[in-house]
Amino acid sequence: MKKLTLVFWITLGITLILSFFGAVAPDPFEEISGNIMNYISVHFGWYYLLIVTLFLLFCLYLIFSPFGKIRLGKPGEKPEFGYISWFAMLFSAGMGIGLVFYGVASPLSHYAKTPPLAEPGTREALEDALRVTFFHYGIHAWAIYAVTGLVLAYFIFRHDKPGLVSATLEPVFGKRVKGTFGKVVDIIAVFATIVGVATTLGFGATQINGGFSYLFDVPNAFWVQLLIIGGVTVLFLLSAYTGLSKGIKYLSNANMAIAAILFISVLILGPTLYILNNLTHSIGDYFQQLPSESLRISPNDTEERAWVMDWTVFFWAWWIAWAPFVGIFIARVSRGRTIREFVAGVMFVPSIVGFMWFSAFGISGIDAQNNGADLASLPDEQVLFGLFNELPWGMVLSLLAILLIGTFFITSADSATFVLGMQTTNGSLSPPTVVKFVWGFAQSGIAAVLLYTGGLQALQNALISAALPFSFLMLLMVLSFYKALKKDRLETTMQKKNN
Repeated sequence: MKKLTLVFWITLGITLILSFFGAVAPDPFEEISGNIMNYISVHFGWYYLLIVTLFLLFCLYLIFSPFGKIRLGKPGEKPEFGYISWFAMLFSAGMGIGLVFYGVASPLSHYAKTPPLAEPGTREALEDALRVTFFHYGIHAWAIYAVTGLVLAYFIFRHDKPGLVSATLEPVFGKRVKGTFGKVVDIIAVFATIVGVATTLGFGATQINGGFSYLFDVPNAFWVQLLIIGGVTVLFLLSAYTGLSKGIKYLSNANMAIAAILFISVLILGPTLYILNNLTHSIGDYFQQLPSESLRISPNDTEERAWVMDWTVFFWAWWIAWAPFVGIFIARVSRGRTIREFVAGVMFVPSIVGFMWFSAFGISGIDAQNNGADLASLPDEQVLFGLFNELPWGMVLSLLAILLIGTFFITSADSATFVLGMQTTNGSLSPPTVVKFVWGFAQSGIAAVLLYTGGLQALQNALISAALPFSFLMLLMVLSFYKALKKDRLETTMQKKNN
């Protein structure tokens, strides 16, 4: 077995200590995590808005700059996957538990409960609902993933560096990335990944529990969520044991098929024309208000500023915490692409899929609400099932949704065990099964502890807290990447002149 690194032992130790503390002292754990989250939200909300906007602008610059011609691989190397397969994998990466969890709940909440600007239930709130949801799941989110994946793919495939975040910082810090500094960098990346994935697993467990509670009167309680996490842990560890080429591949294909069936069903069974009209209108509003929305923090309106912290800052933190995991996944399937192809594909294809998904589910939910269904009174984890109850074949759709959440649960955790194993075995592309198993149990343990200490609020607290240190690393990664690009292009130009 490959030698376990210091990064493995330190991050495992931190994870076990926090899990133990949360299990034996849940109230202090929730209070401390809440205080940290509140401090970060109050003092660093502006920072999250600025850096995510910076990542978006940097990605747009790369699309149109001469650097866009550089390949993520050796000169002349062709892409490993065709466009259809590549787009399908991007779609799979973008369609996770969060999209299913918030597909109805987010637009409906922005319309009926917590609109950013207008009064609940008004026409203005309806027009804001999809636009704001598009904003949180659109090109800003995918710019975060694109930056991380692009930097990793560039150094791994073009310069033969190990699959470690620390290795991407060598142009700035030199040999120090192979010492203590590099270990600290990788520990931050691994811990952000653990908390980000564990948070998503927690959301998945609560929604599966919510579905069973709504459909079959199963108690909506922690012990049920613990059983769900335990059962799914066994399944994704079995998937991890079979290897990437079998487990993740088969489950990812199943995800896409089930998601397509649900989307088409809601589009046809829901208010189809109303969905299409709102999709078109909201895309226009989204791009029209994108500049002001990107930096809106409302310093003179306490209520509106609190909304920005609860929604926008939370989502930006979520994407940043997931960035090392999703970035490595995207990098792995993008070898041979040019920088221009990579950035444009990663930013826009999943965003368009998300716009379509939220339009179908969100507008169907709002329409049902306006026709007396009162979905807004349901907990977020039950709203999706409340919508299906208003549609023909509702029970079938609900069972498909639970199955989809479960398969997303499994594939997300399965992929994360691979990425965590890679990051804690010096970037190995085939980490030992025992290492993947350790991280599988660690992810599930953290998810259970967070649910035990405070449910969804504890998940949100942990996410925002864990994302902050990795955001600093992302800024350094951009600086290092740009420095390496300039050197790369200069060397290419000199070679052409000499030839």
